[in-house]
Amino acid sequence: MARIKGIDLPKNKRGVIGLTYIYGIGASYASSILKEANIPEDTKVNDWSDEQTNKIRSIISDKYIVEGELRAETKMSIKRLMDIGCYRGIRHRMGLPLRGQKTKNNSRTRKGKRKTVANKKK
Repeated sequence: MARIKGIDLPKNKRGVIGLTYIYGIGASYASSILKEANIPEDTKVNDWSDEQTNKIRSIISDKYIVEGELRAETKMSIKRLMDIGCYRGIRHRMGLPLRGQKTKNNSRTRKGKRKTVANKKK
């Protein structure tokens, strides 16, 4: 079993798909990593030799920010936006959508479960 950056890659998947289990590595990064390591994309993770696994591990640690470092960097970026009080930071703070979506009908994922408000009595 290949273990890279603290993640156990699935044994029976193709190399390109297996590498995407690491936070911060998508399909295009995975294919470029395998190309640089001279490993065919169709090779399954459990068919990688120790030498190939070490080569992939060194490429990822040298060139890419992944897993904990990337999560911390993302959190710090969001915290910075909230601290300076810009529009996006305020939207983060309030738990509303950031990118101009309408909130009258949709955006339940960001806002959470509906909170019913009673009508005013006349």
